[in-house]
Amino acid sequence: MTTIALTYDLRDDYLARGFNEHQTAEFDRVDTIDAIERGLRMLGYSTVRVGSAYDLVSALASDASWDLVFNICEGLYGYGRESLVPALLDHYRIPYVFSDPLTLAVTLHKGVAKRVVRDQGVPTPDFVVLESVDQAERVDLPAFPLFVKPVAEGTGKGVASSCLVHDRNALVERAAALIAEHEQPVLVEAFLPGREVTVGITGTGENARVAGVMDIVLNKDADPACYTYRNKEECEQLVEYRAVTGAESEEPVQVALAAYRALGVRDAGRVDLRQDAHGRYQFMEINPLPGMHPEHSDLPILCSLNGISFLDLLSRIMRSATDRIAAARQPGRRIAA
Repeated sequence: MTTIALTYDLRDDYLARGFNEHQTAEFDRVDTIDAIERGLRMLGYSTVRVGSAYDLVSALASDASWDLVFNICEGLYGYGRESLVPALLDHYRIPYVFSDPLTLAVTLHKGVAKRVVRDQGVPTPDFVVLESVDQAERVDLPAFPLFVKPVAEGTGKGVASSCLVHDRNALVERAAALIAEHEQPVLVEAFLPGREVTVGITGTGENARVAGVMDIVLNKDADPACYTYRNKEECEQLVEYRAVTGAESEEPVQVALAAYRALGVRDAGRVDLRQDAHGRYQFMEINPLPGMHPEHSDLPILCSLNGISFLDLLSRIMRSATDRIAAARQPGRRIAA
């Protein structure tokens, strides 16, 4: 029987170590790990819970090994924080589910990710990355209104309705607050006023397929203008999710697949798009480590709306990983799967 190790950052563990709610916002709840483990066992795998990068380092130092690692670690510090566990596993030649260190580092930095997809012809709004408040006061900018957010955060951290700014004074004020709070540069891009959708994808490369397109509709009590951290956290009360199908889904499917493949995302991920003033979909960002809570995370919700169960989603992810790893072990392949 194939043994799969689970690596993850459990929010409760970090809170017990003294980290605060803000620092652990991207980390997983125990019922997420329960659901993944239960699903993998139902698919016929044996599982072992390892935990965070700290736990993985200890296990590897004790010569532990497994057939495969199901990795959803977000990490703590720097642009390489999501890459840490995959890099360790590459070093020990242990295959794992989801993307490699390079893709995870590139996609975490929203400015670098936008440069990559733009080079591949994927539409994305004009932008600048501001390293300091001084830059915000003098740099050439796209036309207002603009949207400003931390350059390397997930789960909507730092995203609020006040991130939509209509003049330079407001931009400087918001950029200063975000740089101070998140201790990182900010991305400033042309605001896209239209419909926001997220596209779920499973598979790798040319075998990648769209699982569904989901419209994000904010209720009257939600934060306006954007999918904020609060809107995500309280989505059951503030957000209505609708499946986008038929002809309406064709353009977002095309844009999302192009971005997913350009960035080299593997096994599964989620691409966030929004319509510009002319109704054309543009790339905003991509999540190659999608949340996996069966009822609270966007990818499982999206799959459910499109008739794909959580177990089927796990099965698709595992099929992609095992096929990819088998192909990488063919003679002549040199890059670790």
